Amino acid sequence: MHEKLSVQKQMNFSGVVYVQRKGKVEVKESFGYANRSHSVKNNIDTRFGIASGCKLFTAIAICQLVEQGKLSFHSKLSECLPYEFKHIDLRVTVHQLLTHTSGIPDYFDEEEMDDFEELWEQNPMYLIRKPADFLPMFSNKPMKFTPGEKFHYNNAGYILLGLIVEAISGIAFSQYVEKYIFRKAAMVDSGYFSLDSLPANTALGYIELPGKEWKTNIYSLPVKGGPDGGAFVTAEDMTKLWSQLIHCKLLNEETTKILLSPMIQANKNVFYGYGVWISKKSTGEILKYHVMGYDPGVSFHSAYYPQSSFISTICSNKSEGAFEMMRLVEEEIILEK
Repeated sequence: MHEKLSVQKQMNFSGVVYVQRKGKVEVKESFGYANRSHSVKNNIDTRFGIASGCKLFTAIAICQLVEQGKLSFHSKLSECLPYEFKHIDLRVTVHQLLTHTSGIPDYFDEEEMDDFEELWEQNPMYLIRKPADFLPMFSNKPMKFTPGEKFHYNNAGYILLGLIVEAISGIAFSQYVEKYIFRKAAMVDSGYFSLDSLPANTALGYIELPGKEWKTNIYSLPVKGGPDGGAFVTAEDMTKLWSQLIHCKLLNEETTKILLSPMIQANKNVFYGYGVWISKKSTGEILKYHVMGYDPGVSFHSAYYPQSSFISTICSNKSEGAFEMMRLVEEEIILEK
């Protein structure tokens, strides 16, 4: 396996591969540069942006508030938020937001737009620092379909979930996650960091350009991540998150089971729970629970395999590479067990 990883290094993968099983680290390798200008290499403890990979954090936050009796999965937008929306159906439920079945308009619809960077031509990215800052980008658009009608991946739905967390908890969304999820899971190196104020040992994201040139992604993303994406983690911290979640340390057993239940079918043998993708074998058994994230200068995959107890995390500070590395890890280590 390590030999094959070195081949992948020659393919210009930049990031970290971290595989653990029952507390034992099977693979931990780092490749490429966290900062190309200063030739600073990535290391095992480097922090990486994970884009949509952190929708799981938002789902856990909502589930914690449900456990506390402060809302339910059937609560409607009209009951949770003080905003008046022009077109958004206020009968949309928390469950529908969590499962991408709400039908609300999105600020970035991946079926309609190819380039995430285009968003910031009209919306200065340096002004997007909290969930409410996203509202003007989608709140006045018409509904896409009747709530509950079908699955359609939706980033704005998770923005609304973050606003619900803020409204109920009384603190900023990022502070809530850092206090009640990251600290509880001992994710000491993770957080929602601003691109203009990154802490030490954080990888800059890189976008490949024609002619072997590159640029950083600092003008390609919101300056601070939020409920739909943009947190920074280390691979080890993400492994801790999975471990704490599956051992019911972040939620009780009943709510953990709900979060990890296949709620809606997205593709053949692929389902969505609350903030998490669920892949099944042809026999119907669960192959893996996984999260992923792609932004300009970011690619990320992380998964828990219940039958073998493997946890695999691939963090990259380039737009591509994590999927290929995850597939290699699965073929060489995980699926053969």
